[in-house]
Amino acid sequence: MKHTCKLIATLITILNCWIGEAQNPIVQTNYTADPAPMVHNGTVYLYTSHDEDDANADGKGFKMLNWSLYSSTDMVNWTDHGIVASLKDFNWAKQDNGAWAVQCIERKGKFYLYCPMHGGGIGVLVSDSPYGPFKDPIGKKLINSNNVWNDIDPTPFIDKDGQAYLYWGNPGLFYVKLNKDMISYLGEVQQIPNTPESFGKREGEKNEIRPTTYEEGPWLYKRNSLYYLFFAAGPIPEHIGYSTSKTITGPWKYQGVVMPVQGSSFTNHPGIIDFKGQPYFFYHNSALPGGGGFTRSVCVEEARFNKDGSIVQMNMTEGVKQSLSPLNPYLKTEAETIAWSEGVKSMKDDVSGIFITAKYNDAFTKVREVDFGKKGASKFTTRIGTTPNGNVSMEIRLDSKDGDLLGTVNVPMTETNNKWTLQTIDVNKVSGIHDLYFVFKGKATTDILYFDYWKFLK
Repeated sequence: MKHTCKLIATLITILNCWIGEAQNPIVQTNYTADPAPMVHNGTVYLYTSHDEDDANADGKGFKMLNWSLYSSTDMVNWTDHGIVASLKDFNWAKQDNGAWAVQCIERKGKFYLYCPMHGGGIGVLVSDSPYGPFKDPIGKKLINSNNVWNDIDPTPFIDKDGQAYLYWGNPGLFYVKLNKDMISYLGEVQQIPNTPESFGKREGEKNEIRPTTYEEGPWLYKRNSLYYLFFAAGPIPEHIGYSTSKTITGPWKYQGVVMPVQGSSFTNHPGIIDFKGQPYFFYHNSALPGGGGFTRSVCVEEARFNKDGSIVQMNMTEGVKQSLSPLNPYLKTEAETIAWSEGVKSMKDDVSGIFITAKYNDAFTKVREVDFGKKGASKFTTRIGTTPNGNVSMEIRLDSKDGDLLGTVNVPMTETNNKWTLQTIDVNKVSGIHDLYFVFKGKATTDILYFDYWKFLK
């Protein structure tokens, strides 16, 4: 009995430590899936598909209508930019479902978003900014094979000679050479031979169209002189495998498992980038409350490679442990810039753009590694507002949800036609680098307050 109690106490301690350090999933305000990271001008832009909260409520499985965008400069705090594109951007597409895994790539100042509509081929959107707005430049499908149900999960890549490629496919793997305009292609669609030498021998269920581990979700990547093809591998539930080649078109040689079956989602989807000298590997699982195979969440790990170019197999963990650069609290920071949160949802209106809503008492958001400097802060200002419930406040705390209290913002009842008020308070002296917690207090059982942005004053 003593040993049992000691074991339980140890497990509780480990769990509490994990919660305190949790970084995965990196978005907690919505369900996200199919991560597609892109690095541009010192920022990671993370495009994701979006599982609706009520997915599979009718027993029909996935409910995916649009694509979302998040960004980070430090790999721990992520800013929500909301819906960046949707099925509505394609007037030829079905509008009821099927906004599956996208990927964005930049070329000569233009940003190209390759979008599959499950059962409807692959389209392309173009913008002058990674934030959009994105427009359909061709008004039709870019990829439209004989079996459009196979046309999913596009991954673009521009090789060192300037030639661009687009890979995609489930259960087969296909590619085309893109023209320089990135919205048309040259020649015929090519198919990669689906052999065990290229993608590994499939265990368990086997059939003619799935003879290997390759399932879906290809992702192209290059490191030194070696090309990598990461992919969601079967049988179901999926793991992540990879193959390598000396050229972008193969032949590909299977190298093994990157991430085994974990996370209670029957799908997974890889994405990998190099950012500030470190490779990062993105995937999804079902770790959020209410999560499952149709309500997934994006995560990230630091990737490691061996000297021979092979990737070190990884597990799903709590995620990135250290910020690449401290956050400056003396600049205006959006409330939707978050490292971790509980009881918070992101929302949007035409006046304020993206903001967050605290759903219940003691909900909170956390921002990691905020650098107050040596002299520290004296005041805090925020754009905040009450829901119709009123009588709410926001506590500002250091290093934990119950940490040192810097100050409390008491939020007055705002007018019905304008939910916002600008509040400035004195705060207790703080200096150095700390994690910052915003804890929301209110007696209502739902929708405590609205939170738009914050800033400290020296």
